[in-house]
Parts: sequence; structure tokens; C-alpha cells
Amino acid sequence: MAHVDERSDRPGTGRLVLAGTPIGNVGDASRRLVDLLETADVVAAEDTRRLHRLAASLEVTVQGRIVSFHEHNEAERTPDLVAAVRDGATVALVTDAGMPSVSDPGYRIVRGCVEAGLPVTVVPGPSAVLAALAVSGLPSDRFAFEGFAPRKPGERARVFTALAADQRTLLFFESPHRTAATLEAMAEAFGADRPAAVCRELTKTYEEVVRAPLGDLAAWAQSTEVRGEVCLVVSGATEPPARDVGDLAVEALELVTSGYRLKDAVRVTASRAGVPARSLYDEVVSRRRG
Repeated sequence: MAHVDERSDRPGTGRLVLAGTPIGNVGDASRRLVDLLETADVVAAEDTRRLHRLAASLEVTVQGRIVSFHEHNEAERTPDLVAAVRDGATVALVTDAGMPSVSDPGYRIVRGCVEAGLPVTVVPGPSAVLAALAVSGLPSDRFAFEGFAPRKPGERARVFTALAADQRTLLFFESPHRTAATLEAMAEAFGADRPAAVCRELTKTYEEVVRAPLGDLAAWAQSTEVRGEVCLVVSGATEPPARDVGDLAVEALELVTSGYRLKDAVRVTASRAGVPARSLYDEVVSRRRG
């Protein structure tokens, strides 16, 4: 197996450097980020205008070539940037905020360099995911980042139903105008009493963290104008107590009465209770026939 020396700070050694940028407060920029922006041969930026504003705030002059690198041109630009690394250039990748590749461009170029046997390293920096997890007040020993929830209600409900029994703390990004609908869907799938937190505008002037059960957060979001960058943190499921399959069948049938399709009602009820959907389905069908 070929080995790539990641200690790639030797002169003349090409490397890709993933650099974390502030998520709101420019004071969070690291000294290493400043040095990298000053010395990189190429700076690939998600938004070149934001890069120029960041550099001005840090009083940094970017000496290297600046290229745009975003979701619409990532596939096209990756081969040229990999070639630059191969030729000995230091290529710095920065996104608008936080760490590249985390719900941001970066994965393709990392894979390209890895497959070419080229060094990839990192200048760690702020992360909205970890910041939200830390301030949420929810368990942080085991967690999963799920990115943005699907926009379509049906797909969103299916995703949340599949996650309802997950015992890890779950984190999601969300746009402010969809926050209320997403919280309502979470309350439906996870239960209105599930502890959660809405973290918005972290590190910025109007930072706000609202901690409450999902049902209360859904009502709060409906009654206020949610603004800014939003991260939703939801506590994992607790170990479900043993439930009588007959009682669960009654719950599923109540969902059917309220408008759920039979299979969806069984899936939601089984997921909440942590029981196999197949056995619950058989019980529900038997009761309907009886």
C-alpha cells in the first residue's frame, strides 16, 4: 500500500490544505489561517467576495491566485487544482464559514488528491455543528450530523421516522423559513416531549439558543420570525420500555383514523416504540379484521 507523507510543509512539496474560517466572529480566525492565506500559491474559495472581505478584516494580503470553488463548478475545477498540487503548489480551500466538506464544497477535491496519492492536510477552525452541540445542553458523547433535512414533507417525514429510535444526539442545519415546519415534523416523528435546542447565529451579535421540548420549539418557531443561520439539535431516543403489542396496535389504528396510511402508521408507531414493524403490522391487520 502506498503511503503519503502528510507532513507536507517542506519547501517545494505540493499539498491541499482544508482551512476552517470563522462562522460569524472574525476574531475566531486562527494564526495558521492568516499565515496560510498569506502564503498559499492558490486559494480556492466558495465565494471570492467573502474571501476578500475576510482577508480585509484580518488585514491579510492574499498573494496567491484566487479561484472560485463552489457546488456548481466543483467537479469542473477539481482536476486543475489536483494538478496544481501535483506540480508542487500549496492549494488552500476555504468556504464561506466553518470547515470545508461539512455541508460545503470540498469532498471531490479531497478524493481527487487522495486517489492521486497527494498530501491533504487541515488547518482546523470553527464548526457550527460542534458549536451547536456544545451549547445545546444535550448529551455530546455520541452524536450524528444529518445535514439539511429534505424539503419535501413526505421525504422529511420518512427520514425522521427512520431516525426516531436513534439514541445518538442528532444535529441538522436548516434555513430560517423552513425551521418551523421542520420542528413540527420532528415533534410528530420523535415525540413532542423530546428535548431539543434551536441554535441560531452562533458567535454573531444576535446569537440565540432556545432549549425546550420539540413540541414547545415548534410552537415557538410558529410564533416568531426565525432569522439567520440555524442548527437544530435533538436529543437521542431513550431506551424504550417494553410495550404491549396490543396497545401499540391501538395507537397505530388511531393514526390511521387521523389520516395516516396503514403502513405509515405502523412504521411511525413501531419506530417510536423500538419494536419490529412486521410483527406490529400483523397485529394491526388482525385487529382490523376482527
